[in-house]
Amino acid sequence: MNILVTGATGFVGRRLCARLQKSQGYNLTSAVRRPGSNAPGSEVVIHEMDGQTNWQYALMDQHVVIHTAARAHIMNDEVADPLAEYRRVNVDGTINLARQAAGAGVRRLIYISSIKVNGEQTPAGCPFRAEDAAAPADPYGVSKLESEIQLQRLAKDTGMEVVIIRPSLVYGPGAKGNFATMVRLVAKGLPLPLGSIRNRRSLLALDNLVDLIVTCISHPNAANQTFLAADGEDLSTTELLRGVANAMGIPSRLLPVPAGLLQFGAGLLGKKALAQRLLGSLQVDIEHTRKCLNWTPPLTVEQGLRHCFEIRQD
Repeated sequence: MNILVTGATGFVGRRLCARLQKSQGYNLTSAVRRPGSNAPGSEVVIHEMDGQTNWQYALMDQHVVIHTAARAHIMNDEVADPLAEYRRVNVDGTINLARQAAGAGVRRLIYISSIKVNGEQTPAGCPFRAEDAAAPADPYGVSKLESEIQLQRLAKDTGMEVVIIRPSLVYGPGAKGNFATMVRLVAKGLPLPLGSIRNRRSLLALDNLVDLIVTCISHPNAANQTFLAADGEDLSTTELLRGVANAMGIPSRLLPVPAGLLQFGAGLLGKKALAQRLLGSLQVDIEHTRKCLNWTPPLTVEQGLRHCFEIRQD
C-alpha cells in the first residue's frame, strides 16, 4: 500500500513515518518543506502549504494520505490576523490537498485535527464525547473545525474516505509547548505550588497516537468517522508532575497550595489562561474510538512518560 505522509519531519509525522517504514506492506512517501530532511521513505519537497500548492507529483499512485502538517497552535501569536493565517494553511491548504487527492484516486485521507475543536475545558467528570457539538474557543480550533466540515463535504461529493482524529495533549520525546515547559520546571528541582490540584486532564502518548493512525489506515470501520484520542487515563496536574518526576528518576517538589489561591493570584498577574491549563479540567471519552476500531491504547500513561526519557537517553 502506498502512503503519503505530510508534515513528515514534525513531532507526529517523524514518529509515524519511522513506524510505517518498519512495518511490512507500506511504501512510504514523506512530504517535507526542505530537501535533505532525512525523512524516512521517498522524499517529496512541498515548500509551502496553502490553497495553491501543487500536490500532483506527490499524490501519484498513492492509496492513503495521512495529513499531519498544519500551522500549529501558537501562544501569543504576533501575526496581525491569526485566524486568517490559520485558515490559509489549515483550511485552504488542507482542502486543496484533499481535492487533489480525490482527483488522483486516493482511497482514504486521515486528517489529524485537534481536541480544541470540542473546546478548551470540561467540568470534572463530564468528558468530551465524539457526538458532542463542536465549540472551538480560539482561531486554531476554529480553523480545524472548518477544515473538518469541508473534508466531510468533500467525502460525500467524491467518495474518498475521510478519517478525522482529534488528539488531546500529545506528549513524547521531543514534545514542545506546555509539556516541555513542565519537564523543564520539574528537571530544575524547584518547589512548585501545584501539590493540591484535583483537576482531571486527558493526555495522549505519541506512540498511542501513532498506533491509532496506523489502525485507521485500513480498518473498514474507520471510514468517514471522527475519533477522539487519549490514553484512557485522566490525571490531575499534581499527578502528572509526580509522574514526570518519577519517569525522570528525580523527586517531585510540590507544595500543597490551594487551587483557589493560585487562581486568585493568576488573575492578579494577568495569567488566567495559564491558570486554566494548570488548574482546569479537559477530559476526553474514547469509548467510541475503542468500540468502533476495537482499539486499546498500547501504552499506559506511566509507560508513555517513562518512554519519553528512556528514548532521550539512548
